[in-house]
Amino acid sequence: MEISANKRKRKIFIITTSVVLALAVIIGACAIYLGSYYRADNEAIGAFLPQGATWKEESDMVVFEPEGATKGFIFYPGGKVEYTSYVPLMQACAEAGILCVLVEMPFNLAVLDVNAANGIQNEYPEIDEWYIGGHSLGGSMAASYVADNAEDYEGLILLGSYSTADLSDTDLAVLSVFGSEDKVMNRDKYNENKSNLPNDFTEIIIDGGCHAYFGMYGAQDGDGIPTITNEEQIRITVENIVAAMQ
Repeated sequence: MEISANKRKRKIFIITTSVVLALAVIIGACAIYLGSYYRADNEAIGAFLPQGATWKEESDMVVFEPEGATKGFIFYPGGKVEYTSYVPLMQACAEAGILCVLVEMPFNLAVLDVNAANGIQNEYPEIDEWYIGGHSLGGSMAASYVADNAEDYEGLILLGSYSTADLSDTDLAVLSVFGSEDKVMNRDKYNENKSNLPNDFTEIIIDGGCHAYFGMYGAQDGDGIPTITNEEQIRITVENIVAAMQ
């Protein structure tokens, strides 16, 4: 009896140890995954921004407030991309008169805070029309959010992204922009999910553009080789965003 009890204790110890080790491996792998992300290219951002460019930094967002703005744009960053990588895009939109709110996501993953836009509109009662959007995973999560809040928004902006949520029966003005050299966005899934958008959505393909150049964080693994500059892609994108909000 005593030998049998000792065997059971050894089995329990071995099983417990195995579970603890497995959990440690999983936790370690998650920590490595979440800690590895694309960081903002601050040198490139500094060269792009005009002298005197200003914005307001809050605990979990950056706000660009042009004087007299009546349109607002909430932006979700791409997956595993530092949110400040999109400061140039937001600054350029703000120069066109659009109030922009760039949201920081937990561990740089918008999927961990799909409802990050909640409450932002209330902070800016002077804004008459609101749009929401994002890049890559951020765009998909913005689409999921607006599917439940369509009455609060005029439109959706998708950059190198697509909507898995059905928005086809909404009155949203949808703009979809991607680069011709984008090798990160799954083109098959993009085409499959077009039916989730309103029939009159606008699609813009930037000739020579890539997946990463909506922000400024360097090259992205698996992306195509762009034939235009990062600055050119951002300027073309902003021109189309402004046109979509007219």
